[in-house]
Amino acid sequence: MKTTEAPSLYNDVEKMSVKEILENINKEDAKIHLAVATEIPKIEEFVLKLVKRVKKGGRLFYIGAGTSGRLGILDASEIPPTYGMPEGIIVGLIAGGDRAIRKAVEDAEDNFEMGWKDLLKFDINEKDSVLGIAASGGTPYVIGGVIEARKHGLLTACITCNKNSEIAKVVDISIEPIVGPEFITGSTRMKAGTAQKLVLNMITTSLMVKLGRVKGNKMVDMQLTNKKLVDRGTRMILEEIQNISYDEAKRLLLLNGSVRAAVDNYLEAISQTV
Repeated sequence: MKTTEAPSLYNDVEKMSVKEILENINKEDAKIHLAVATEIPKIEEFVLKLVKRVKKGGRLFYIGAGTSGRLGILDASEIPPTYGMPEGIIVGLIAGGDRAIRKAVEDAEDNFEMGWKDLLKFDINEKDSVLGIAASGGTPYVIGGVIEARKHGLLTACITCNKNSEIAKVVDISIEPIVGPEFITGSTRMKAGTAQKLVLNMITTSLMVKLGRVKGNKMVDMQLTNKKLVDRGTRMILEEIQNISYDEAKRLLLLNGSVRAAVDNYLEAISQTV
């Protein structure tokens, strides 16, 4: 039996108090980061190869179904506003298409050919990389996609929460955080989903750092899409440039469009006057 389908370690959960339910879920969640930690060497291997490929014009595609697909879409959608990356460098695909983001599409994940067909819509090529996200490790949509991607020379990897899974056998790099049985038997939106999200955070954050999208510890290329982010960017500038007012820092930010550009252009102007 797959670990993700193994019986919960807790029985008669309907008889538990709300406090007991919460405490036991939290107890299980405490196991997640330990499972992810064991996979850091594999995550590192993937990121190192990914950085080289993206620098040469490659893209990263996530493919998944259900919760796994939604997590990929979530991670991909946050990269442009957070790091100022162009749209389309990291792309999330879900079995059943965009309508499956909010509502399950019947049998979509069982279509072995559709994963690759969805990838082909993006003129995918050998510079690109494909990460299959499948808690069970047996989702046909995902497996079919990574098999074809690997045949065509793309770098392939997977995130799965079962050992010896089908998908692990057909990718270049298999990331396998084994989080154990879910609190509710088979509910992989819980521990497995959280583990997948943690791994995705690690992959894209380290990728963005190595692509130069972080300076010090700051998102200097973030998009200024609301008042909170304008304020955050203004305060970043105040940390980098001494003896200017908040209003002046904000003016520089809005004039230049990013923290990086504001600081670089200001310092360049100062150096020319010295």
